Amino acid sequence: MAEHHEGLIYAMVLASAADREMTDSELQSMGDMVRNLPVFDGFNEEDLPDATRACAELLNDDAGLEKAIEFIRTKVPARLYETAYAISCDVVAADGSASQEELRLLEMIRHSLDIDRLVAAGIERGARARHMPG
Repeated sequence: MAEHHEGLIYAMVLASAADREMTDSELQSMGDMVRNLPVFDGFNEEDLPDATRACAELLNDDAGLEKAIEFIRTKVPARLYETAYAISCDVVAADGSASQEELRLLEMIRHSLDIDRLVAAGIERGARARHMPG
């Protein structure tokens, strides 16, 4: 598994676990992205449960959230920071609503990855539009 794959998976897991509930639609969204996005080319989908579990275990640590965000920042190359933010937004949008905890987490990821506010707004709007029910 490439380091950026692991960092991107952590970004998705954090987004899903932010409200302490990983919904089926969020897990489905994560699996779909791993299977279909070019950024995950070469990633063995069978490694997804192990990477997800490793992130969840890290979050049990007292400073787990900060460590997980730092892990994302160091494992994902700067050229993929917007991608990490975008897939986090897609996971949050997957179940049709964003909790305050999820929005706060997205803000923390955005700040950690130094994503411009206008760029972030465009990414967020795109995620919302992609996951809007018919």
